[in-house]
Amino acid sequence: MTTHRIRVGIDVGGTFTDAVAVDATDLRLLGQIKVPTSHRHQDGVAHGIVEALDRLLEQVGCAPSDVAFLAHGTTQATNALLEGDVAPVGLIGIGAGPGAVLTRRLASLAKLELAPGRRLPLYYAHVSDPQDPASVRAAVQHVRDAGAQVVVASEPFGVDEPSGEQAVSDAARASGLPTTAAHEITSLYGLHKRTRTAVVNAAILPRMLATADLVDASITKAGVTAPLMVMRCDGGVMSLDEMRRRPLLTVLSGPAAGVAGALMQERISEGVFLETGGTSTDISVVRRGKVAVRHATLLGRGTYLSALDVRTVGVGGGSMVRIGPGGVSGAGPRSAHIAGLPYACFATLEDLQGATVETVSPMDGDPRDYAVIDAAGGRFAITMTCAANALGRVPEGDFARCDQDVARAALAPLAARLGTDIAGAATAVLDAGVAHVRAVVDTMIREYKLDADSVVLVGGGGGASSVTPHLALTMDRESRIARHSEVISPIGVALALVREQIERIIPGATQEQILGVRAEAEQAVIAQGAAADGVEVEITVDPQSQTVTAVATGATELRTQDRAHRADDDERLRAAASSLKAAVGDVHVLASTPAHTVYGTEVRRRLRPTLHPVRVVDADGVVRLHASDARVAATTVAGAPDMLAELVRDATSYGDGGVRAPALRLLLGSRIADLSGVLDPGSLLALARSELRSRGADEPVVGVVETRS
Repeated sequence: MTTHRIRVGIDVGGTFTDAVAVDATDLRLLGQIKVPTSHRHQDGVAHGIVEALDRLLEQVGCAPSDVAFLAHGTTQATNALLEGDVAPVGLIGIGAGPGAVLTRRLASLAKLELAPGRRLPLYYAHVSDPQDPASVRAAVQHVRDAGAQVVVASEPFGVDEPSGEQAVSDAARASGLPTTAAHEITSLYGLHKRTRTAVVNAAILPRMLATADLVDASITKAGVTAPLMVMRCDGGVMSLDEMRRRPLLTVLSGPAAGVAGALMQERISEGVFLETGGTSTDISVVRRGKVAVRHATLLGRGTYLSALDVRTVGVGGGSMVRIGPGGVSGAGPRSAHIAGLPYACFATLEDLQGATVETVSPMDGDPRDYAVIDAAGGRFAITMTCAANALGRVPEGDFARCDQDVARAALAPLAARLGTDIAGAATAVLDAGVAHVRAVVDTMIREYKLDADSVVLVGGGGGASSVTPHLALTMDRESRIARHSEVISPIGVALALVREQIERIIPGATQEQILGVRAEAEQAVIAQGAAADGVEVEITVDPQSQTVTAVATGATELRTQDRAHRADDDERLRAAASSLKAAVGDVHVLASTPAHTVYGTEVRRRLRPTLHPVRVVDADGVVRLHASDARVAATTVAGAPDMLAELVRDATSYGDGGVRAPALRLLLGSRIADLSGVLDPGSLLALARSELRSRGADEPVVGVVETRS
């Protein structure tokens, strides 16, 4: 019977609902449960969530009152869009004069295609004066009579003056219709894209509201008092009330849960996360300890939805082998699951007696080049998992582990057909499969300019061992399989931080305006339950688009890990040396705080300046920050303003592109405050002062500065 408070993560998939319990103090996995997703129950997926929670609490010996944090991730919003299961939307455009021309064009959003031959049901009405209650009520009634079940209000420049959108929203809500105002979804300019994003949000709003109410009532009835959180598509969680307002943020959140688990549990600072299932691999990037996010494309069109940048490749643990005249020609996209065939490596030696290789078309219209085994026990698929097991790449205890002798027997007929040995055949299979994955990984490393010397490949999902280890060999890179990889997604849900992103287009943004956006993001996560003294805010100011972006993250309670397992000085030094690709004797401590140690070395180059690469290692021995050439300075909070002013002045660059402040990161307490997204020196120092404001005068501060080229 555990005496610890627990964090519970529940991942609602298309087939199964997985739940895990994680110790809230030291983040150990305490238990895991899998139940069928209850799509057809009268309470929908809420029934499966509660069933999984009940069984999980029984397994770990906890009461509902022991749950300190409860979050769930769901594919429901994504599935609703994919399946066209959406509510008819009433779009009310606002504007008079020239503005009316712009808003009337929004009626074309009725052409949005949900699926081939199926368009988004949308009805348009126009309001010239939103302060005329009679005309607003008439517009709401018009779209309601047409069949609308939810309303969107949109007006040019509504992000600057939202009163018109608000008036229409108030009238729609008074009539009993759920409503989305475009300025509530995003504060970015671009009437058409902003309205399109709001329309997609509205289309799934009624269904998601019903689900939210059922889940909330079910969890409360189960006796859980912790606030219920929901997984977002950018790797964080949000409150249930926020989900009710912006359910669109849960679209594409499936892959986000896995990378959130890898980020929090595996503590990746620079790397690529590959979540491999039976049919496909989702690939995402972690750069400097943060997931890569971009505006998502939905229904074939761009939106202002900030989602994890995930690239999916049709290669997974169950991908079937394809052969041609020249040998193995590929793996996938068909998997054994889709073909309805068992994996050959999970048969028995008796089942594989007399095995011969045949080629088949798994589904109507497929090429007839997929290899199968016909043997005493029936027909079996030769898969990536079979090949990985035959080479001994699947570790003991792994979800996909099988008897290596059986795996080798499964590959023997293929080896004979190819004229090679079993190891050669297995290697050919894995080479063909990971080639597609490598092409995407190489592209993402290049696009995000990852530190080539520090990139680690981390595998998750039930099929991780069939892809990641062999990919690492072909790329000559470090790799590992995430602990408990088969439940990395619900672990990610359990460990995720509350997150909010605020974006504003502010031409010539002043220090006060930048600080205002920062404060808005910070207050948003605190309002959703994040502990105020643990909130981190990353600011980016894009001089081209003149967009100020603040991303705030925070835990719903401050977590203090078990310090008995912290790395000692030697372990941290070795971790830094390994990351720096340097001898231990050439690596030196440059500065430290109670939570972090900064290590550096020198790289001398002929005819070019010497580089000073830096690594920041936390108390667990995990490299949290990479810098290829940096200056490091240490002081106290009291002395930090003068030190930072000098550092920024000396490292600011001047050129044709204008003034560019250095990339600055501050080590404060347990945090690494990333201020690298700000290019203006004055704004950078103002943000730095805001980070220091609540700190004690004697508290140590370390600045890590990189000059921009």
